[in-house]
Amino acid sequence: MSTSDKECIELLQGTLDLLILRTLLLGHAHGHAIAKAIEHNSDDVLQVEQGSLYPALHRLIKRGWISAEEGTSENNRRAKYYRLTAKGRKQLVVETTKWDRLARAIGRILRPSRQENSL
Repeated sequence: MSTSDKECIELLQGTLDLLILRTLLLGHAHGHAIAKAIEHNSDDVLQVEQGSLYPALHRLIKRGWISAEEGTSENNRRAKYYRLTAKGRKQLVVETTKWDRLARAIGRILRPSRQENSL
């Protein structure tokens, strides 16, 4: 299915933070690479706009979950590289657990068991 055939899905508040943390678990990256990794790993269903990405990165830096340092990109341009901190690794576990609980709860509502259907 081509990208134009797929529907883009808006992310729930806080979900982008979780996806950024998870992406940075694999190693440091600059903003554009983070956005592209999220898009690629979601089969282009999730599109990350710069207007959402950079405020999220700044928020994560402020919380101490990621750090940033200047560097040079693959095309020899100055870029800011983001890295997951120890505090961010711990928070990733917390956020993943919360996301799993939320997904299970929504799943129970969307696909109730047969027993619940007979009530």
